[in-house]
Amino acid sequence: MTNMQFAKRLQPLQSNVFADMDRAKAIALAAGQKVIDLSLGSSDLPVEAHVIEAITQSLHDRSTHGYLLFNGTLGFREAAANWYEQKFGIKVNPQTEVLPLIGSQEGTAHLPLALLNPGDFALLLDPGYPSHVGGVHLASGQIYPMPLRAENAFLPVFADIPAPVLAQSRMMVLSYPHNPTSAIAPLSFFQEAVAFCQQHNLVLVHDFPYVDLVFQETGEWADSSPNPKSLVPSILQADPEKSVSIEFFTLSKSYNMGGFRIGYAIGNAELINALRQVKAAVDFNQYRGILNGAIAALTGPQAGVKSAVAIFQQRRDAFITALHSIGWNVTTPKATMYIWAKLPSAWSQNSIEFCTQLVKQTGVAASPGAGFGKSGEGYVRFALVHEPPLLETAVERIAQFLY
Repeated sequence: MTNMQFAKRLQPLQSNVFADMDRAKAIALAAGQKVIDLSLGSSDLPVEAHVIEAITQSLHDRSTHGYLLFNGTLGFREAAANWYEQKFGIKVNPQTEVLPLIGSQEGTAHLPLALLNPGDFALLLDPGYPSHVGGVHLASGQIYPMPLRAENAFLPVFADIPAPVLAQSRMMVLSYPHNPTSAIAPLSFFQEAVAFCQQHNLVLVHDFPYVDLVFQETGEWADSSPNPKSLVPSILQADPEKSVSIEFFTLSKSYNMGGFRIGYAIGNAELINALRQVKAAVDFNQYRGILNGAIAALTGPQAGVKSAVAIFQQRRDAFITALHSIGWNVTTPKATMYIWAKLPSAWSQNSIEFCTQLVKQTGVAASPGAGFGKSGEGYVRFALVHEPPLLETAVERIAQFLY
């Protein structure tokens, strides 16, 4: 045994909702359970053939085999800028307002290192995605959780943030469509957020991985986004001058490229440059072939995106119908690949134990709401990453567990 000393910043990172459930799943498998894993939002759908072909061709090109520096990513940055302009009507400078990332998680985790001094506050959604919290801890910042409640449509109430906290705050992180609650936010909410951040000198960070995974219901979306090519708004539509805003997009959800680790930051040029400085100290860019595949995804046929949305909508409907049939009346989500379910009263204060016992006794793995933040207690998140028959089987097992 050695007497190693580790940094205090690691202490808050010791518990992670995905790691905890991974251990619980391993125990269930070792006990002989046939696990139906609904705990992780990793798409099971295939990457489109034209994307794979672009990557395949790159493998045989020796010029792609070396380090890729920033200037070599211009083609990808141009594709990202054009994608945004076409989708949202926002002009973007690919030279100064786009930065390639290894998924949006990398961006949200690294940006606090560029913005926070020790003790500064970050305003985070509660519940929210774990990397938002982790990045603040790594930067030795403080977290002020903005509670998300059903009665407020899972949107934060800015007026509830105490003045002393605001005085020490440097950034606010939003993410809509939202993981884990599946809530969406209208443009008017983003306009309010931009005005609030301008007033209080805050950087506004928007994590935007589920921009395309939105289900079109009749007559619902007239006020959500001013651009008919997107059913939900970009933060940059509320801040077209990019005065305080930066947005993160990943190809993991829209294009089923989670394992390829490709995304980008887009927004205020000073923020992009600051994040680029942090990134330069940590890594080079991805393999050029991955970027070529991402360019093909962003510029090529979009039929695969529409197909994926239709598939997840079918799965949503099948899972919700099955839950309703066993008496669990869960709200039907409008976006994402998740069901955010309020737990039955017997489990309303112990979502972790619910998920642990559920996978142990039935093999159905889900994510406890408490793992996403204090305000997530009383809920559980199911990821729709299997076909309807298996989702219905999962609900049958859940019914056996509950009743």
